[in-house]
Amino acid sequence: MIYSTATVPVNPTGETKLTCEQVWKGLELKARDARLFLPAGLCTRCDVTEESATHFVREATIAGADLREIITLEPRRKVTFLQATGPREGAIVNELFEDEGGELHLRFYCYLGLRDKQPNGPEEQAEQARFDSDTGYKAALLSTLKRTRELLAEGRL
Repeated sequence: MIYSTATVPVNPTGETKLTCEQVWKGLELKARDARLFLPAGLCTRCDVTEESATHFVREATIAGADLREIITLEPRRKVTFLQATGPREGAIVNELFEDEGGELHLRFYCYLGLRDKQPNGPEEQAEQARFDSDTGYKAALLSTLKRTRELLAEGRL
């Protein structure tokens, strides 16, 4: 199994300050269309195919892999991506929270396995190392906040 977590401050010194509502809008946009937030060409398809009061389903092609995710939104708090089909199974969570001092943070955590691969085998170990690396999900959190600031500056948020 792969377990990874990373937390970053939303408003580090020197960055345009984002409110909880602005970050939430960015997270919701990312959940609905990852193409807006991932590097160009990484996500070539991202479509919401079903929607209900409690969740929506998106089908996407990311890094050449087709996947289907069931996504739940807990407004201004949490986005959960359940991996229904694709190379991974399990859950990925993006959580927005304030610390004891009132500072806003964005946390990623996941608990995943690789479909049709040996548990804790070489493929899962490599995936774990990638998630925990400097280019893993901590970088994805920082990229999400950067793109949210860009969308705000463009008047699209």
